[in-house]
Amino acid sequence: MSKNRFDLDEERLATTDEHGHRVYLHPEDVQGPWKNRRQIVYWFLIGLYLILPWIYIKGKPALLVDIFNREFTFIGFTFYGVDPILFFLIAISSLFFIAFMTSLFGRVWCGWGCPQTVFIQALFMKIETFFEGSPRERRALELAPMSFSKFTKKALKWIVFTIISLHIAHTFIGYFVGPRELFYMTMQNPINHVGMFIATMIISAIFLLDFGWFREQFCIIACPYGRMQSVMMDENSLVIAYDVARGEPRRGTAGVTKEGEGDCINCYNCVKVCPTGIDIRRGTQLECIACTNCIDACDEIMIKIKKPKGLIRYASETEVQGQKRKIITPRSIVYLVIVLFFISSIAVFLNKSSNLQLILMRGKETYVQRGDEITNRFELKINHQGNRNYKLVLESSDKEVDVITPVSPIVINTHEKRSILFFRFKTSALKSGTKKITIQFFDQLTKTYVANKEVVLVGPVL
Repeated sequence: MSKNRFDLDEERLATTDEHGHRVYLHPEDVQGPWKNRRQIVYWFLIGLYLILPWIYIKGKPALLVDIFNREFTFIGFTFYGVDPILFFLIAISSLFFIAFMTSLFGRVWCGWGCPQTVFIQALFMKIETFFEGSPRERRALELAPMSFSKFTKKALKWIVFTIISLHIAHTFIGYFVGPRELFYMTMQNPINHVGMFIATMIISAIFLLDFGWFREQFCIIACPYGRMQSVMMDENSLVIAYDVARGEPRRGTAGVTKEGEGDCINCYNCVKVCPTGIDIRRGTQLECIACTNCIDACDEIMIKIKKPKGLIRYASETEVQGQKRKIITPRSIVYLVIVLFFISSIAVFLNKSSNLQLILMRGKETYVQRGDEITNRFELKINHQGNRNYKLVLESSDKEVDVITPVSPIVINTHEKRSILFFRFKTSALKSGTKKITIQFFDQLTKTYVANKEVVLVGPVL
């Protein structure tokens, strides 16, 4: 076995030793253009996450998912009584959009947009470096026996981790209850909002343990996306690729002269900077999150030894093999069509939801007969989106049938309302025990008819 600890074992992960115990990674810091680009993206996403719920449009947060009141608000548009189907459509369309992006650009989500990567790389790793020092110093601190200095550094680090996790969790909860409402809750006794307090503490603990301790283990062990990527990608998908033809044989390979060596000098810099502890030279691997650290690390070495950059680079397998990459493939087309289908479904659903929805449901009793007079009881369920009010008056298309409502007109000033309707008519108005009529809904505010509904009235068969 190699004495170089960066020469990884072929049979196990770098995060486990020969006994199956966890090996904590302390990746080296790296500088370069790819890291600079990612840092810009990371801080933009963090800023967006923290600021978005505090942006109020028309008196409501720019994004609010109020589960308790069944309201969904997005950049000034509020949808009431939202059915679960809407969230299903949003979730499934997002899933296939990620699949589409993966088919083109590989695991770009993991390296550039995943909250796991964003918060750890932009915040938690920097805090750890501030309190515990460089990767070499952190590694030495981990192996050192407990002392006052070690305890102090660890304690301060976890205190700051906890504060940041609490802030991230409170912002997350703010997307569901509103940031102002949550702020007022935090100013009160936790006993007044026990459920919300417990939920916030649980989410804070999850963030703290994940970002502060579990880290790359989530990407390697728990993340379902890592398992699914092989289905979404093909030989034309962009990945972090090592150019084998250019790099091999590496420096130091037995039986190879200096003139016959490839560009790889076997410095292991690409391994040292990897946050999941892989050797990218072994090809595309499940653990790779496409963070581009190895690209910057390798390019830095190539510049020093006066070799062309790009030994490790963004490329597809076809490009590494010297062939032309196909940007649009049948796989990506299928994903795109599915995405467009679900987005269209969302648009149709929202358009339908914006209309006044009137549902007539028959009461428990089929009909009630008193002498030659028959009464049918219905329940009127009303749903509508937006802030528009209605004053509805019901009219029957059949003059022999009277429509009776407890209140007339029916005032609709909320997104959901229920009302009881009675249809009264003479037995002589029935034919074969049933009668179909049309109910017209007239809005007194706009002086227009807003809907027509067919109703089947029932009675005794004469």
